[in-house]
Order: sequence, then structure tokens, then C-alpha cells
Amino acid sequence: MGSAAAVASVTPLSSALAAGAIKPGKESVLLVIDVQNCFLPGGTLPVNAGDEIIPIINAVSKKFENVVMTQDWHPAGHTSFASSHDGKAPFETMELDYGTQVLWPDHCVQGSKDAELAAGLDIPHAQLIIRKGYHSAVDSYSTFLAADKSTKTGLTGYLKERGLSDVYVCGLATDFCVAWSAVDATAADLKVSVVEDACRGIDLNGSLDAAWVDMEKAGIARIQSGDFA
Repeated sequence: MGSAAAVASVTPLSSALAAGAIKPGKESVLLVIDVQNCFLPGGTLPVNAGDEIIPIINAVSKKFENVVMTQDWHPAGHTSFASSHDGKAPFETMELDYGTQVLWPDHCVQGSKDAELAAGLDIPHAQLIIRKGYHSAVDSYSTFLAADKSTKTGLTGYLKERGLSDVYVCGLATDFCVAWSAVDATAADLKVSVVEDACRGIDLNGSLDAAWVDMEKAGIARIQSGDFA
């Protein structure tokens, strides 16, 4: 997620890998998070330079036998929309039953062109598109768990039933849906890496640096697209 004023930030790798060192196997899966019209330039909630990751993701996806894609999929009047709360403006926060919620412009409304996956994505071998954020009373940055940390999407079960234990995450935005998904994946005992240059962040009040700290604490590897063989 993001705003027109948001600035994408890519920070150096915490540890370098030899170029071409990673060779995804049958247990590996690429998780492509929320690359939707909404979050691209011209969308209702654009991440700055969000469109730049599309060719990177397309190229990385060719390295994987297994790909899962996600969509933010909100009903009209969703609780995360500032317009759903009198006197509130986008990017303010408020306390809801499940904790602090950033209030966003209306975005990714179910069935809208805004919510469609970006036309430039070229991943015909993707095996699953999983939707999240469709419960009207709770947001879901993570594609594993809603923000209440109890409402499940079913993705954990899908990955485990298929024996997919090595998860590589990319997409939009680094400091919200990517980071929350990555951290929840580690909580499900999955091995997780984030492909940094195949993501873009919002950096809302320092959220990007904070997200990387959280991901590093969770043991998530921070890699680049060039690290793949």
C-alpha cells in the first residue's frame, strides 16, 4: 500500500550472497503480493515506482515451478477505509478491536478495475490466486492471517499440503503486506526470504526501516533478484 507522496527506499543487503547462488527447488514457492492496479501509479493507493518491479517479478517467476499470487479484495465500506469513519482522513490511525489501524483511501474494492492484477504481470504458470481483506470488519495486510492474528486465509494449509516450505516473497508494499506476510510465514515454520529489489515500500513515518528490523528479527533472509541462478 502507499500514497502519491510516498518514497520508495531500497537499503543495502544486510549480508551479500554470491550472484546466482539460489536455485529454487520443488519445495520452493514465489509469493507475489498485491501487484494490483490499485498500488501502481494512477491507482487509488499508489506505491511510488510500484510499476518498476513488474519486469523483475516476471523474470524471477521463471526460476520457480511454484508461484502463488495475492489480491487485496475489500468490500465497499471496509473498516480500513478512512471514508468509513466520520472525521477521519487517509493515513491517520485509529484504535479498532484488533489494534491500531492505518486508515487508507478507498482501494482494491471487489470487482473493480482498481483491484485487478497488473496487466504487465506475465506469470501464466501461477497455481493459486489468494484473496485477503474481504472481511469487512478486519484488515489483512498478511496473506496468511488477518490483522486480528486469528482469522486465517488458508494459505498455510495449502503450502504445507503441497510440501512448499521455502517461501520467497516479493510485491507491494515492503513495509506492509510484504513484511506482514513474511513474518507470518516464519510463524508457520516456513523458511522465508524477501526479494528486496522486487518490492517497493511506502515508508510511512519510518515504517520501512521498522519493517526490515522486524523481518530480520524473525530470521527472514534479505536477498536480491540477482542472487538467483
